Amino acid sequence: MTTLPQDLAAVQTLPELLAYRAARTPNAPAYQAFDPSLQSWQTLSWAQAAQRVQQWSQALAAMALPPGARVAILQPNGLDAMSIDQATLACGHVPVPLHAIDNPGSIAYILSDCEASVLVLEREEQWERIRAVGTDLPQLRCVLVTQPTQASDLQAPVPRWTLADWLAHGATCQHQIMPPRADDLAAIVYTSGTTGKPKGVMLTHGNVMADVKAVLQRVTPTVDDVFLSFLPLSHTFERTAGYYLPMAAGCCVAYARSVAQLSEDLRTVRPTVLVSVPRIYERVHAKVLESLAPSRLRTQLFEAAVAVGWRRFCAAQGLPAPGADDARAAGLWAALPWPLLQRLVARPLLEQFGGRVRVAISGGAPLSASIARCFLGLGLPVLQGYGMTETAPVVAVNGLDDNHPASVGRALPGVEVRIGDNRELQVRGPIVMQGYWKRPEDTARILSPEGWLGTGDQAEIVDGRIYIRGRIKEIIVTSTGEKVPPADLELAVTSDPLFEQAFVVGENLPFIACVAVVHPEEWQRVARGLGLDPKDAASLAHPAVQQEALARIARQTAGFARYAVPRAVHLVTEPWSIENGMMTPTLKLKRANLLARHAAAIEAMYQRPGAR
Repeated sequence: MTTLPQDLAAVQTLPELLAYRAARTPNAPAYQAFDPSLQSWQTLSWAQAAQRVQQWSQALAAMALPPGARVAILQPNGLDAMSIDQATLACGHVPVPLHAIDNPGSIAYILSDCEASVLVLEREEQWERIRAVGTDLPQLRCVLVTQPTQASDLQAPVPRWTLADWLAHGATCQHQIMPPRADDLAAIVYTSGTTGKPKGVMLTHGNVMADVKAVLQRVTPTVDDVFLSFLPLSHTFERTAGYYLPMAAGCCVAYARSVAQLSEDLRTVRPTVLVSVPRIYERVHAKVLESLAPSRLRTQLFEAAVAVGWRRFCAAQGLPAPGADDARAAGLWAALPWPLLQRLVARPLLEQFGGRVRVAISGGAPLSASIARCFLGLGLPVLQGYGMTETAPVVAVNGLDDNHPASVGRALPGVEVRIGDNRELQVRGPIVMQGYWKRPEDTARILSPEGWLGTGDQAEIVDGRIYIRGRIKEIIVTSTGEKVPPADLELAVTSDPLFEQAFVVGENLPFIACVAVVHPEEWQRVARGLGLDPKDAASLAHPAVQQEALARIARQTAGFARYAVPRAVHLVTEPWSIENGMMTPTLKLKRANLLARHAAAIEAMYQRPGAR
């Protein structure tokens, strides 16, 4: 465990953290962003970043908002998002990060619920869509548009400022900036709302700083590290691990241009630290398998490299050696020396991440065992962690020298964990939220008077390591009394390249079934291989396709109890998304919506001949 520098240990608030960093390494690179007008990446030093924040802070202070006013931020990752967040914090106000991909109705609800005084967004049309919802926003004093637009309209019902006018007005006004205290709010972050309306999680400067300092003792980035920021800053995971953590460590953060350009940015920026959700690793893994599919020889070579690399990883971490079946599955190619397998297989894969990643943190959702085995075996140092918005968010994470990928690691320094009723993981410590905004009843349901937070996750703690076993509310109980965690099954199913998304059902029903979205390219290959037209929707229900899909599912779920293996499948081609209401802004399945959409197909699966 790394000891914190004494001056960093004394930092209590996020404005103090920026001041600490700017004073300690003023000329070191802080941020990189692509400038479309120059068609090149531009770098900002820590001194320049602090100066930029000071300019924005002065403009915000000129608005004379009351202490603790909420400033809603609807911005893509970039210098503007960083600047308004830091300015809000410096003035003692409260950032309310909004999901840029959320729908206008949800955003309007959050603006009303948090009583936002200011809304900062990128484009004027975003405000027009929010305003069209018709939600009354009496507390909203102004809208700030950061991208070039027409002149400011200060006579509108809600005054609209351009960024240039707002900054110029601030430069002419001298207002005293009152810095926050450790127990003041540093954010109200709204949960995704998988059930009901989103809830605002209240996190203080003390909560966030405690988490940053604790993570820094487990995962130790240095001033030479480069982060690539692509998870939305509206996610607490990215805010703490990809934004405040590199500030504490003095790393440079490069802002990815977009998810569509992520592959190119990875190769250009060549990050040394990745903070990601499993979906990114799943996409890379699926593309690799897709590229290998036409060649049995290349597939065998890849499997051999993974098997040999995994054996090396297990030996280095003191994990049990893989069984004989693992060695046999690798075939004769496993006899090749590792340096050759590394050059032929591992290195080309790692180049897709830029070729120099030394820490890859995966959080936000579980990473499937097969994908973890693949990347760890080929040399990508993936560290799984665990947390939730209500814990600022990181509770536990593995370390480079103590990496047990089946677990989410050990609790961070200063964080207590225990197993409560119904095997629920409970957390206590300085990282735990103050409660839900204006929701005392909801707060009382999850946070005990003694400070223990109920996570809603079932877990085991073995030798100090935490193993997540499923969500309490999402456990499926079949009519035969068997209990099945759907998330684990869905992860296993989507490890096969045919299935892009999966949704497991079976509550109060005789067996487990699955609705799955097929991957377009792999579906075309499978359909044509079976002599079917992939464009014909009826092909998805063809007996040969059903047999192939169930065989693939059975292979991926071979490690589950027999009663947990799906016995029926319904295939679809339309992906589930935020736009069609099937996923939350944090890419969690909206199970009630999916049940409603596929109700007829689900009923049909259980009425097929032989279904019992």
